[in-house]
Amino acid sequence: MQLQVLLVAGTHGNEINGIFLFDQWEKSPLLINTHGIKTCKVIGNPEAQKAGKRYIHQDLNRSFREESILSINSSNFERSRANELVNLYGEEGENPCQIALDFHTTTASMGSCLVVYGRRDADLALASLIQNKLGLPIYLHESDQKQTGFLVESWPCGLVIEIGPIGQGLLNSRIISQTKLILETLMEQIQQVQNLTFYTPEKLIIHRHIKSIDFPRDEQGKIDGYVHFLRQSKDWQKLKKNDELFFKLNGEIIRFEEEESYVPVFINEAAYVEKDIAMSFTKKELWDFKKEWKQSLIDLVHQK
Repeated sequence: MQLQVLLVAGTHGNEINGIFLFDQWEKSPLLINTHGIKTCKVIGNPEAQKAGKRYIHQDLNRSFREESILSINSSNFERSRANELVNLYGEEGENPCQIALDFHTTTASMGSCLVVYGRRDADLALASLIQNKLGLPIYLHESDQKQTGFLVESWPCGLVIEIGPIGQGLLNSRIISQTKLILETLMEQIQQVQNLTFYTPEKLIIHRHIKSIDFPRDEQGKIDGYVHFLRQSKDWQKLKKNDELFFKLNGEIIRFEEEESYVPVFINEAAYVEKDIAMSFTKKELWDFKKEWKQSLIDLVHQK
């Protein structure tokens, strides 16, 4: 079986920088160097793109639960789309892909980073190769039962690429250029895995998800405080006890009261307000690279 990589932009319809890059790539096939790796390019949520919205009925990137993708006749667009994508490009699909790369943007000051869901060996191996080349932070999202059903989990190996900050529905040359660079670097590293010429680092830096916190709310459940100006745009910066988190107009400051230092990410992400998330806390950890990660990625890329 020939290796194929699924490239997805526009999983959220108002994240348009990846969509623009894919459109330009379609017009000029030599625009991006895929290093000889066969790819399938798709717009994740074309209906939401047309509507200029994040989604039509529900978040597509929370719709890849088994019960959702089995709902073939669902009137819910995102559930139907998740089923369609798996049927087309899943491991047992019409045009099977083994690796899925899902390109996103964020309104939070995250810079460029990788998101890994759970601890699949091939995911960690591929993420470590990119961190080693470009220095990107790796956010390990796990142990959050409220946030499940992510697109890349439906493929044997998959990463989310997050780039920000950028407002929803806006194009930005820096975001587009970084998307192109990361895409080409991923393709280069996958080719090197094919050729068994890749270098694995001894260590990787992981920001492991601990929990998410909501905004302050009043007795009616309405937000009555906002992210403190000393916390805004301070993603990836370690918190200390008593650091400011939120501010209320009555002058009250809500502070970080944990004994352990955490690193906040996705601070004040616009799309997460509806999910009752003001920011997520992570713990920065240094992991040893494991030889089974390397072998898992090799086996995946070279499977017959």
